[in-house]
Amino acid sequence: MISMRFKELLPVALSLTLVGFGNAQQADSTTRSGPTPPVPEPKSFVTQHEATFNGQTIRYTATASEIHLSNDSGQVTAAIWSTAYTKNDPEPNRPVTFVFNGGPGSASVWLHMGLFGPRRIVISSEADEDDGAAPYPIIDNPHSPLDVTDIVMVDPVGTGYSQAIGKGKGTDFWALSADAESIARFVRLWITKHQRWNSPRYLAGESFGTTRAAAVADALTGNGQEVALNGLVLISQALDYTGSTPAHDNLIAYVTYLPTIAATAWYHKKAGVGKSVEEFVQEAREFAFDEYAPALFKGSTLNDADRDRIADRLVYFTGLSKPYVLNADLRPLAGRFLKELLRDQGLSLGRLDGRYARDDIDDTADSPESDGAMDAISAAYTAGLNHYFASELNVAMDRPYRTSNREIGRNWIWKPASASRSWEPKYVNVSRGLANAMRRNSDLRVMVANGYYDFATPFFDAEYTFARHGIVKERVFMKYYEAGHMMYIREPDLIQLSTDIREFITQQ
Repeated sequence: MISMRFKELLPVALSLTLVGFGNAQQADSTTRSGPTPPVPEPKSFVTQHEATFNGQTIRYTATASEIHLSNDSGQVTAAIWSTAYTKNDPEPNRPVTFVFNGGPGSASVWLHMGLFGPRRIVISSEADEDDGAAPYPIIDNPHSPLDVTDIVMVDPVGTGYSQAIGKGKGTDFWALSADAESIARFVRLWITKHQRWNSPRYLAGESFGTTRAAAVADALTGNGQEVALNGLVLISQALDYTGSTPAHDNLIAYVTYLPTIAATAWYHKKAGVGKSVEEFVQEAREFAFDEYAPALFKGSTLNDADRDRIADRLVYFTGLSKPYVLNADLRPLAGRFLKELLRDQGLSLGRLDGRYARDDIDDTADSPESDGAMDAISAAYTAGLNHYFASELNVAMDRPYRTSNREIGRNWIWKPASASRSWEPKYVNVSRGLANAMRRNSDLRVMVANGYYDFATPFFDAEYTFARHGIVKERVFMKYYEAGHMMYIREPDLIQLSTDIREFITQQ
């Protein structure tokens, strides 16, 4: 799900890399020269299973396989890898949910082995230790929503086992619009192959995967093969990047990050003592809207008395010292907060989950050396998925499974316009496309899952995003969890999130 450094703006102010990566394997070739290599037959591995989900015993088929994509000329360009879990002898009109992670450049390993899959990795629920070394526990996941929906875990081109082949090359797919179109084509091919055109259909994405989900919902319309979706499950949403890019002079992000900062200060007992996290973040919301935002917009014209008052309020919410707040000109950057809050203990906090604290080598740096939250889980998820594929799904491939691919991020094109059109750089925003999709389809509903301690996609940004852009608010359902970006890591939130997804799907 997520890039390790705190989000950096590209020169065009676009880059939000949201999915945690291990070391990338060798990337898809970005160019092809010479004769087109032969196209291999798509691989498929099918196994039968039985397990209990939400108290129901389900017999299901696991199909780990490739589907070939072709261009408009009928030439094969890519092989998309997916792992589908389908109930045997299903009832009529059983829903199907297509699931992917983000990055861009991440495979579906995190949602696969953490939330949706029938088996899951076990790591520390309360962020009190890292994942250590193998062996890692892999257990049944009775919380998987497989009792109410078939599940298709999808890996975009260049991730997992998915790759460009034939006439394709990796960079053909590594762009905002091209990525959405490739996943839309995959969805159409899958529901055609499995005769699921009349099944209720859902997309579930995490982080940049939510950007993808909104774009795919739009891409599935038209072309004489319109696919109307029943719902989107957006886990740690990233639709409008303005509010999730903490950078100098981006005033919106100072406002949208403040409640997350307050929640994290509360968690580490640096602020809000004696109050619940819900009570404290509500105070932070009100301050952010009513007092902090106007003060930021006044800038250097803010009078000394108001500056001092705002500084005191920021100290109250953030747990930072007043000299630090004043030296930051009332604008403490979220990335620096992660280093500053527990500096006196020699600890920095995790970006993906502010509950995590790690001991950096350099205690004088202004920002964390790496993301302690991702450091604490990535080895377990990588090992767990590879072991599960080989030992339980009988997958045998001639190449490694890429849980992440940094080459994708380095070559990604954020420009939504075609190459022939001029375009002025701006923050990525797919919100209006979602708003249009909801107006074209009166049954399209959206569930948004937010973690209080998420510094990649802050929960207040979700509220800010969904309160504007013309999104139909009556069909949006906001949910909150006491963890971070991957809230399902925490056991109580795994249970609650699974319950919320199950209810969202069954209440069609």
